[in-house]
Amino acid sequence: MIIGIGADLADIRRIAGTLDRHGERFTHRVFTERERERSDRKPHRAASYAKRWAAKEACSKALGSGVRMGVAWREMGVVNLPSGQPTLNLEGGARQRLDRLTPPGWTAHIHLTMTDDDPYAQAFVVIEALPPETAA
Repeated sequence: MIIGIGADLADIRRIAGTLDRHGERFTHRVFTERERERSDRKPHRAASYAKRWAAKEACSKALGSGVRMGVAWREMGVVNLPSGQPTLNLEGGARQRLDRLTPPGWTAHIHLTMTDDDPYAQAFVVIEALPPETAA
């Protein structure tokens, strides 16, 4: 069962400008350590951060909260599965919100896709709840 869908489009130029103006103050406020490490080693650093920004926005929309209602930026972190497929790791208020949306005994699974084509980055999030007999 689908319990949330979110999408976001971010302007890479806007993120690049924010990185230029605010640097680490911005990245440390919004992104997890893992996200910063991954983005900072990319040749197109701003595009990497923009995709992750879009993923966080899309996730907050899928949670039905936006970045409010106890959900903070760094509580939603883009991570990669062993296959390389991206997903989101939720902690704190974001995890609590997801737990409230997920039916008792069911398991939430977050699907994430991200892309960029200068000057835009885009992300889609689908949150699926799997019943006990199909959750793996």
